[in-house]
Amino acid sequence: MLDGPRSLCVLGCGTMGEAIVAGVLRAGWLPRENIVVTARREAVAERLRTRLGVAATTDNLAACEAAEVVLVCLKPQRFADILDTPKMRAALAGKLLISIAAGVNLDKLARWLPQTALVRAMPNTPSLIGEGMTVVCRLPAETANAANDEQLGLALRIFASVGECLEVEAKLMDAVTGLNGSGPAFVYVMLEAMADGGVMMGLPRDVALTMAAHVFRGAAAMVLDTDMHPAALKDQVTTPAGCTIAGILTMEDGRIRSVLARTVQEAAKVAAKLG
Repeated sequence: MLDGPRSLCVLGCGTMGEAIVAGVLRAGWLPRENIVVTARREAVAERLRTRLGVAATTDNLAACEAAEVVLVCLKPQRFADILDTPKMRAALAGKLLISIAAGVNLDKLARWLPQTALVRAMPNTPSLIGEGMTVVCRLPAETANAANDEQLGLALRIFASVGECLEVEAKLMDAVTGLNGSGPAFVYVMLEAMADGGVMMGLPRDVALTMAAHVFRGAAAMVLDTDMHPAALKDQVTTPAGCTIAGILTMEDGRIRSVLARTVQEAAKVAAKLG
């Protein structure tokens, strides 16, 4: 698979689609001539040709007809208009379609494309710098639209070009969207707030932002690299009668745990309605 001309089509190649194509090209396992991307306007298509060095078109149907695998990066609101047509069903029959849209579940895609193997994915914006996290799912093996292991492996390989990947059950994807898709924005708010605290105590803004960003990066690396629970890592920093426990108690006074948990919950609820 992906060994023929225009074998990967990126439908609606915006910011995330461009990041994924760039990552695949950096990884070096798929040549430029095997990729085609689409855009709504010719000016955007021309910009993509120049920036990525791949074929670009405004003709979604022709691009899908020529491809073996289609990565759909359209806005959820455009899915039905583009995909739910007899010509597109014929163009995608027997192929693999990977969707990164929030709220458009696999059951809905299966109704539109009954003869197409389906994978749903939720990457996040750190994919733009190769530090993304992408979560994928597929339908159960007994269903007509189930992607096989080779197809799932191909999807994982595509997203591994821009970061880490893992697979979950399809029913969990709205929660994944709330945590993984929206999560970077929540972290940016927390990072900015911590930097504000540093500024309030006299640090220059640029110094405070740099320190806060490295605090988040280092703390996240500790969780991933040590496999220790965050609570255990927190206790390593928290000495009796020290400044850290004083700060933590202030956070707890503000109900930060429930606020952050509810933040993810609310984002997941909205994600479920987007499709």
